[in-house]
Amino acid sequence: MLDRADQDDEALAAWWMPFTANRQFKSSPRLLQRAEGMHYWTDNGRQVLDGAAGLWCVNAGHGRREIADAVHQAMLELDYAPPFQMGHPLAFRAARALKQVLPPGLERIFFVNSGSEAVDTALKMARAFHRARGEPERVWLVGRERGYHGVNFGGISVGGIPNNRAAFGPLLAETDHLRHTHDPERNRFSRGQPQHGAEFADDLLRVIDRHGAERIAAVIVEPVAGSTGVLPPPAGYLERLREICTANGILLIFDEVITGFGRLGAPFAADRIGVTPDMITMAKGLTNGAVPMGAVAVGAMMHDALMQGPEAAIELFHGYTYSGHPAASAALIATLAIYEREQLLTRGATLEPYWQDAVHSLRQAPGVADVRDLGLVAGVELEPLDGEPGAKGYRALCAAFAAGLLVRVTGDTIALSPPLVISENDIDELVDKLRGAIATAHGGQ
Repeated sequence: MLDRADQDDEALAAWWMPFTANRQFKSSPRLLQRAEGMHYWTDNGRQVLDGAAGLWCVNAGHGRREIADAVHQAMLELDYAPPFQMGHPLAFRAARALKQVLPPGLERIFFVNSGSEAVDTALKMARAFHRARGEPERVWLVGRERGYHGVNFGGISVGGIPNNRAAFGPLLAETDHLRHTHDPERNRFSRGQPQHGAEFADDLLRVIDRHGAERIAAVIVEPVAGSTGVLPPPAGYLERLREICTANGILLIFDEVITGFGRLGAPFAADRIGVTPDMITMAKGLTNGAVPMGAVAVGAMMHDALMQGPEAAIELFHGYTYSGHPAASAALIATLAIYEREQLLTRGATLEPYWQDAVHSLRQAPGVADVRDLGLVAGVELEPLDGEPGAKGYRALCAAFAAGLLVRVTGDTIALSPPLVISENDIDELVDKLRGAIATAHGGQ
């Protein structure tokens, strides 16, 4: 139990919180004490509907005893095993289980501890692959404006959110960015994939003209740009990116940290859209958020290109102390078993029409500028206050929490990504509470 003393100034001072206005938060903290199913409970006993799956990650709902029991048993049996020149059965079992739900052709798994680490791993693999094939000049890495790829130096270099980069000085030099896909004039209040914007993929041709295809290692994009405000890909956009990359020998990486594991009504966005990349980065729903874990999946072609030279030579000088940790591996295996048994990797496709109608009903709420959705994710963009970007979004976050609803806010966009176990009644409650929070935020201007 949390004690009220946990909220005094000294008790809150020690933790420097991530992606948080620390002084603002600590003046009026929002503390979550326990969770089960679709809900959190605060330290003072209020029930809060989870409209964000924690942080896009608790896809199977909270408090899954199967995962906790698997982790408990794993730690009793093997608390830690070094992954360098050693191994343990759970990590190999976890990789085999994960392979079964990945798009065909992506059959080699490299375990890491987070989405940020997965991205940096994929970028390094891309360069190493081209070097192994005799093209060491392929070092340029291409991201996209408004893209989010974690917070390590590689990720913020290819990422396209200015605030994530501004404070940290020089980043990777050989990076460039495609234009973003947001086109509100043509696509405002689109349902599902916007119909306009496939041609934005041709911006990659501009980047190729600038640097030369022979110098570009990889392009990395989120199939749905999440942290920038939920931007589904225009119809045909990812197909065209795949076409251009293939024609020019450029690797295509899908950052599926958010979109993986059923979020779009299919195991991965690659399945939903019908486009297979050369690499997929993943985390979050990988273990239902219970234990930190991430992974990179690649095809045999990439893997085998590095399996050259003397048999005793290390092929890729990269990895982490906790890669394939026993507890994380156990959590992954148990999570995938839940997804399979409850058909959660495809449940979003069944709920999507109901979800879509519900979130688009917010179009009539005061100050709503746009609503975007795909699968069981949605973004509700609010008209900003003059001279105060993000202020209305924060008001909506606080109003929703006071009403018993947890949402994610990025700028003035409310991002919704509920656990995949959500019911139609839960959807109705979520939207009703959010409608009231939006009215409160708008009325306070």
